[in-house]
Parts: sequence; C-alpha cells; structure tokens
Amino acid sequence: MSEIQLQIDGKSVVAKAGMTVLEAARSVGVTIPTLCDHAKLTPYGACRVCTVEADANGRSSLVAACQYPAETGMVVRTRSEQVDRIRKLLVEQMLAHAPDSEPLTALAQVYGADKNRFEKEASFCILCGLCVRYCAEVKKKHAVSFFDRGARREIAFIPQIALQECWDCKECFPLCPTSALQAAYVLTEALSAPPEPTKGCGSCK
Repeated sequence: MSEIQLQIDGKSVVAKAGMTVLEAARSVGVTIPTLCDHAKLTPYGACRVCTVEADANGRSSLVAACQYPAETGMVVRTRSEQVDRIRKLLVEQMLAHAPDSEPLTALAQVYGADKNRFEKEASFCILCGLCVRYCAEVKKKHAVSFFDRGARREIAFIPQIALQECWDCKECFPLCPTSALQAAYVLTEALSAPPEPTKGCGSCK
C-alpha cells in the first residue's frame, strides 16, 4: 500500500494511503477526542468533537477527522482557539441531554465547557448512533433505529425485532457514551409496550 506524508501538530507523519486524519493521528500517538467512533464501524461523523483544522491545496478547512481523508502535504492542527471553541460548544450542547455522562464531563474539563449553559433536556441520548450502527453493521439485526428528523429525532428499539434478539445480546449497551442503564430502560420500555405498526425509520447512517 502506498504512503502519504503530512504534518499533524507540527509532527511529520507518514501514513498509509486511504487513512483518515483520525487514523493518521492515532498512528503517531496524537489524541483527537471522539464520541461516535468505533473500530468496527464505518466512520459516521455524528458528534463532531473530532473537528480539526486542515490546510490542503492552499485552503484551510474545519473537518471531522474521523471521516476526512489524509492527504500528502496536508497540515493538520488538532488544537487551536477555533477548534477548542467548537468542541466546547458541542460538549455544552450534549451535556444538556446527558449531564452526568462521564466522557462528556471529562471533555468539559479539558475545554472549559459549562454544563449549565443550555437548558436541560435530559434524554440521555446524544444521537451518536453507536447502538444503531453496531446492531446494523456488526450484528446485522437492525433491532434499534433512528426515528423522525431534526429536533424530534430519537433512537428507539423496534419491539418486533428486539423481543427476539436483544435480551440475549445487549452488546450495544456498553458502547453508549451517556448511560448503559438508560439503554436498558429504553429497551425494557420498548418490549413492555404493545407492538405498533412499523414506522418509517431512518437508515443506520
């Protein structure tokens, strides 16, 4: 496989062609925060806390490191005033939904985020999609899915499938960056409710 050369935080990096910026950074021990990334799953770019500054072809852009392909000659900055400001805002928004999340609390300390900046809407879900994608891509069961769009978007188990698949699996629970207990509650609620006609659910991406 061919190689490419780029610079990350002032460090010269030789990466394999096809690597994302996130993969290239990790290959040399540079940490970029993520909440929706998983080694077994297709890059999704939901949380955006992996946003970095990337200079390529004479243009500077803010990109999601988990999705953006590394390029020869690219100059990447994983920390800057602008990047830190974006991450701080994103963390503050997610804390409104999951104020007790340990990963979010840790990121809040790093970026000086105020967990009380936004009015609480404690859904315990930040729509990272890890459970949906893991069930679809790894387990091939599609027992949990996105429903609705925009501000009304949520993740829910599909009772007809979950009843047969989920109690003996639960592999998605520990993936949740907010609360595995909440995942268990949502599953229990889905299975205790009478089956409804299948709604138009979103794809896993």
